[in-house]
Amino acid sequence: MWFRSAGDLRQEGRLFGQPGNRFWRCIIVPLAVLTLSSTLHAGEIPLIDAHSQIDRHIDPADVVQFLDDAGIAHVILSARGKTKARTIATLARNHPKRITAAVRTKGGFYQKNTPKYHRVLDAQLAMPEFSAMAEVILWHAEKPSRAGTIKAAKVIVPPTDGRVQAALKATIERGWPFIFHIEFAAAESDARHFMAAMEATLAAHPSHPFALIHMGQLGPEIVQRLIDRHPNIHFITAHTTPITTERSRQPWVNMFDGAHLSKEWANLVLRHPNRFVLGFDNVWADHWGSRYVETAAFWRRALKQLPEDVARAIAHRNAERLWRLPPLP
Repeated sequence: MWFRSAGDLRQEGRLFGQPGNRFWRCIIVPLAVLTLSSTLHAGEIPLIDAHSQIDRHIDPADVVQFLDDAGIAHVILSARGKTKARTIATLARNHPKRITAAVRTKGGFYQKNTPKYHRVLDAQLAMPEFSAMAEVILWHAEKPSRAGTIKAAKVIVPPTDGRVQAALKATIERGWPFIFHIEFAAAESDARHFMAAMEATLAAHPSHPFALIHMGQLGPEIVQRLIDRHPNIHFITAHTTPITTERSRQPWVNMFDGAHLSKEWANLVLRHPNRFVLGFDNVWADHWGSRYVETAAFWRRALKQLPEDVARAIAHRNAERLWRLPPLP
């Protein structure tokens, strides 16, 4: 059995943290009642995860339990690895108030540019359960594991490529946001070219919503410039807390100074609350375990420090607007 269930991860200590983990003791234990309850306390702001994925190591039957454990009201979910589209479709059909099915684009067929990519894309688009498009990878750095193996390959696909254009066309026809995956900090010498290409795409479709996952690994000055120039760009916050940045060798953006948004990011969020969308981008099995609970608790505490209308915009209202989700209570 390849699935990793909630029970498996709890038994391994990955859902609730190892006893010796100082960060866990400081953050999770005081908030355990809040974050592990499937029912939010009165006045708590509900959270929507605007982008996450499951592979064969996660039992689909446990996804809702994982959402409950982290206190996530709704997730926009896609498949990766060997997980089939019908698995995501079934989850969305069985749990419409908790799960939105997102069309998968990435995979070996995408990287190798084989005809299977278009067949897989079209098959998902024909399924009524799908009502979102997952991230489309344009520049993705190689992700090695701590053991030295390659967990995710380097992928570089320009926005003008037919694979990208096919996904873009589908989102425009259906009114779904298009999510760029461009790691600008990792891209280094390619960054200028991909920035120009992305901005050309934004300008060519000024009435269509776009989002940049992981904040694009961009600093607040460049995010401000993009917001000023493009009214249709939004930013998904996945992998932007110290929970990720302190454990990763990738150049993710840390939006925080300790447990608070840094001054620069706080000012930007307060000026443009409708441009930022909460998302977690769970990829691996351990993302769905203790990391999900920990990161959701971190964001919930950070959002409490903002004015309520700003916090609600980031936590759920922007996702509801962009993906046309039913408003949460």
